[in-house]
Amino acid sequence: MYSRQKAVEYAYKWWNSRNPAFYDFDGLGGDCTNFVSQCLFFGGISMNYNSLGWYYNNLNSRSPSWTGVDEFYSFATQNTSSYGVKAKETDISKISVGDIVQLKLVGEDEFHHTLLVTKILGYQSYLDILVTCHTYDAKDKPLGTYNIQDVRFLKITNDTQNIVRIQIIN
Repeated sequence: MYSRQKAVEYAYKWWNSRNPAFYDFDGLGGDCTNFVSQCLFFGGISMNYNSLGWYYNNLNSRSPSWTGVDEFYSFATQNTSSYGVKAKETDISKISVGDIVQLKLVGEDEFHHTLLVTKILGYQSYLDILVTCHTYDAKDKPLGTYNIQDVRFLKITNDTQNIVRIQIIN
């Protein structure tokens, strides 16, 4: 089950450095989605080793969805298996700490940045949503300080799967 707290703890540990167990993709277009994937994995989401899954072994053995913004989005929102990240697109009022934001910045033709929500001060504006990320390394940066053209909020649904509810009868 996904632990949002553990994902945030990982983000806070590695936001301004790189875990040597993972390749640093800054020189290959950016490390943001790789970093968020690491956060989700260390938060308890298992890898999906299908050919079009969500996994990382090393630079040459990884899925496109582990490191690519659009590939991550496509996999997470279409994943129906028991393994790998699962998400649904939502609006700002339904996100929680440990969810994902993807940005298309002004002047860009497509979404190019993936960030982890690490604090929520409220839901009045993008300034209330604090994110932590790589590429443009930041910890608890207000979402509203980015030059946003478009935004996708992704609600991680792994933590709502396989919940057993027990009713106690006296």
